Amino acid sequence: MSRRISLWWFEALAVVSAIVAAAEPASACSICRCGDPVFNSLGLNIYSSGAWRVALDWDHLSKEQGIWEEDGHATALEIDGGRESIVEQRVTATVAATLGERVALMARVPMSQRVLETEPSHADALHARALHAEAGSTTSDGLGDPELVALVRIWGSPFRGDLGRRAWVAAQLGVKTSWGENDLASGGERLDEHLQPGTGAADWTGGFSTAVVLDPRSTLFASATYRETGTNDYDYRYGPAALAALGLERKLGDRVSAVVEFDYRDSEQDVVDADGTRDPNTGGRIVYFTPRLAWALTPQLVGRLAAQLPLAESLHGDQDEGPVFTVGLSVLLGD
Repeated sequence: MSRRISLWWFEALAVVSAIVAAAEPASACSICRCGDPVFNSLGLNIYSSGAWRVALDWDHLSKEQGIWEEDGHATALEIDGGRESIVEQRVTATVAATLGERVALMARVPMSQRVLETEPSHADALHARALHAEAGSTTSDGLGDPELVALVRIWGSPFRGDLGRRAWVAAQLGVKTSWGENDLASGGERLDEHLQPGTGAADWTGGFSTAVVLDPRSTLFASATYRETGTNDYDYRYGPAALAALGLERKLGDRVSAVVEFDYRDSEQDVVDADGTRDPNTGGRIVYFTPRLAWALTPQLVGRLAAQLPLAESLHGDQDEGPVFTVGLSVLLGD
C-alpha cells in the first residue's frame, strides 16, 4: 500500500513538472496579470457536464517605470524622460460552459479604469519636449479586449471511488480580440498607449493545464501558456509572453478552501514603432506568490479573495511592479 501511494505521488509530480516545463521563454505586456484565468475565476471542477458558470472579478493593479524616448537623430539615443506610474481598476465578467465531459468554453470581457501619473526628470527643455505627456495625472476608462478560451481534456485518469477522476490534462487555445478601445483621445491628441483600455491588436494563446487530486481535501494544479501578440494600427506591439502557474488547493472545511500558488511571467520588450524600436523599460521575468481564499456562500455562490505579491523579478530597464489584489464572485447556474 505504501509503495502504491509513493508511486502515485511520483506520477502526479511528474505530470505537473512536465506541464510547467513546457513554457518557453517569451515576454509580456507592460501591465498584465500572471496566473491562470480559468483556475482563478472558475475553480478546478470545470468539466462538470452541462454546467454554466458566471464570474465577476475586480482587480487592482499598479506599476512604475521610466519614460524613454528617442532623440530624433539618425542614431537613436535614449533620453531620460522621468518616470510614470499607472494604477488600474479592472472589472472582468466571465461566462463559461461545459460541453459534454471534455470541452469547456470561456468568454471574458474586461472594463478598465487607468490613472497615469507622470513625473518628468530634472532636465532641460530638450527633455521636456521629448515627453508625450506633461507632468500630472491623466485618467481613462473603457472597454478592454474581450477574450475567448477553449479547453479540451486530452487525457484523464479513470474514476476511482469517492475521488472521481484523480487527474486530467487539457490543451488550451484562446484569442484575445482587438475589440477593446484603443483610440481614446483628450484635447484632440491620442492618449498614451498605457492609458488605452484595449491593445488594438489580436493575440493568440496556446498551452496546457492539469489538475491532480492528492487526497479528498488537496488538489495540485498547474498550467503553462504562450501568448503571441499582434501589432495595432499605431505600430505598437506588446511583447509576447510565456506564463506558468503552479498551485495547491486545500479544503479547510465544508465551505472554505485556501490556495497557495506561484505564478511566473517571462516577457520581451514592447515594440513602439514601425521600425521595430523597443522600449527598454518593458519586459523581463517576474515570479509572484499568490495566496487565495474561497468560501461557499451558498451551494451555487462562491466568494474569492486573492493577493498576487511580487516575489522575485528580473525586469528590463527601470520598472517596479506592484501587488495585484482581487475580489471575485463565481456562480454555478446549472448542471
